[in-house]
This record gives sequence, C-alpha cells and structure tokens, in this order.
Amino acid sequence: MSINLFDLKGKTALITGAVHGLGMAMAKGIGHAGATIVVNNYSEDSLHEAVEEYKSEGLNAHGYVFDVTDEKAVNEAIAKIEKEVGPIDILVNNAGIIKRTPMIDMEVADFNAVIQVDLVAPFIVSKAVAKGMIERGGGKIINICSMMSELGRDSVSAYAAAKGGLKMLTKNMATEWAKFNIQTNGIGPGYFATSQTAPIRVDGHPFNDFIISRTPAARWGDPTDLQGAAIFLSSKASDFVNGHVLYVDGGILATIGKPSNED
Repeated sequence: MSINLFDLKGKTALITGAVHGLGMAMAKGIGHAGATIVVNNYSEDSLHEAVEEYKSEGLNAHGYVFDVTDEKAVNEAIAKIEKEVGPIDILVNNAGIIKRTPMIDMEVADFNAVIQVDLVAPFIVSKAVAKGMIERGGGKIINICSMMSELGRDSVSAYAAAKGGLKMLTKNMATEWAKFNIQTNGIGPGYFATSQTAPIRVDGHPFNDFIISRTPAARWGDPTDLQGAAIFLSSKASDFVNGHVLYVDGGILATIGKPSNED
C-alpha cells in the first residue's frame, strides 16, 4: 500500500494572521493538501473577505477574531475552535508586524509592540495549542521566522530581535515537546513579490536591483514558493525534523554575494 507522506486530509490547521500575503499563500497550500484551515485576525476587517477567498478555491475555511497577544483571548479562541471545528493538528504562527525606524529614533513602546506580536504571541498561541497536542499524542507547530533571524538590516532592530528570538524559541519548543511527538520548526522567507513590495520591485529601483543581484536565483520569490515548505513541515514527511528553520530565500543566506563587476 502506497503512503502519501504529504496528505493532510483529516487535519485541522490554524494559521494566524493569514488574511493576505505570504500567510494566505501558505494557508492555501496547506488547504489544498487536504487540511481544514482556520485563520484569525485581530479584527473583523478583511477576515470575512479572506475566508470567502479560501472558500472560492474549494477550501474548507473558517475565520475567528482574536488578538494573538492576549493570553485570555487566545485560550478562549483555541477552546472554541477545537469545539466548533476540531482539534488543531497544525499551528502556523504567521501573524506579525514590522516597524521600520532607525534604532536611535525608535520609541520603546514601538519596540515592545513588535516583540509582543512577533515573539510573545507565538509563545502564547503555541502554549495554548500544545496542551491539546500533548493530550492527543502529537502535532505540528511552524513558526514563521525570517532571514532577520540570522542577519541584521538598517531600521528593523525590533523585528530582527523578535525573529532571532523566535528562532531560539523554536529550538526550545522542539527540545521540550519532541517527546510528545510534536514537531516544532520554522520557515524563514526571503524577499517575496507581494503587494507590499510592489513599489520597489521595478527595474532600476536600487533595492530591486540589489535583491536580484544578491539572490542566486536572480529573482524575487513568488508567495507560492512557500507552499511546499509549509506542506512538508505540516505533514508526516517531517516526522523526524525538529527545531529546524527552513529558509526559503532563493539562496541568499548561502552566499556572500557576487562582486558588482561580475556577469
């Protein structure tokens, strides 16, 4: 009998903040692999529209409003989801924010806001979901890290600090929960073509030229490029993969880059 290691039929996946962009692309990949998908947003705005888009592609999708930084709200939402939809087998901690401000000018309140959403929230949501996974004997947790888990860049000090912390939190989750058959891993996206990057993805724009020349694949990523990684880390195919961050970056982290005078 053949086994499809990537089949997610019968599974329920919660993908936080997956109302647009890369989160939506990953959620669609997981959904098309057979899983029921649950997405959240901190407000009703855009959540209904996102759920309708998932359903338009034939996916079994549900939306819930809650703030991922509010532990009480998270605990109540997880209990409600598991009662109304089903036990959460896969968690993708995708919700995140970034504030591009030079460190010397950044307010502590803004720094803390990024840390709360990008680092503390994955801790809160993972802890809430892991309790059920432990009771049921397994599960998958995927933390959306970043190349800023490895590298610094101007004006993203809070984001880099949060994503670096999330990389280590991923390793610690794996350390503590692997014995319960929970695999905790991360995905580190590189630079992707989204609506947010559209203004700088034009020929001749300095940053566009920099990314194209810096990336061995010589292109921006397409959001669908993340789907394989998301499906792999959600499926039986990754049952002995734990504490790993899978960078989907076209090879940026593999190279120091090429001199500007090279072809």
